[in-house]
Amino acid sequence: MRILGIDPGTRTVGYGVIELNGNHLRAVDYGHIDASLTDDYARRFAYIHEQLHRVILRNHPDVAAIEEVFSSKALKRSIEIGEGRGVAILTSALAGLPVASYSVKTVKKSVVGNGNAQKAQVQKMVKLLLGLTEIPKPDDAADALAIAICHSHRCHKVPLEKSSLKHAEAY
Repeated sequence: MRILGIDPGTRTVGYGVIELNGNHLRAVDYGHIDASLTDDYARRFAYIHEQLHRVILRNHPDVAAIEEVFSSKALKRSIEIGEGRGVAILTSALAGLPVASYSVKTVKKSVVGNGNAQKAQVQKMVKLLLGLTEIPKPDDAADALAIAICHSHRCHKVPLEKSSLKHAEAY
């Protein structure tokens, strides 16, 4: 199974594709989409959609896993992340991918074993679990790989049909 992990945003979107073969995990592709090249807010969404669609076409994932928006004291920032998340969900759904959604705490607990783990701990575990020689950069790519790893751990516990299209159906 190939899992596309997405760390959503409106300026930078992290992506990470892993392959699950039995209990073995392997990084297939990871990086980030830099949409900050334009000041036009609406055009950034189109750019994110186009680039994320290219990632999907290049890697042929079976499912997308996306981080949920965390509640923040900065309401505007939370709304912006939610808008970027909507683009990622729509792009995945249009590509026919089931979409699973995980909170930051769930991702941290799944990857590190502690829902309050620090970012550096998560990054080190991503490197270890995927057998990489270095921590993936930028941070958004490491976060996206962590989301994909979380889904690989959780999909054995919850049938995909129950979590699939959880959010995509709203679109």
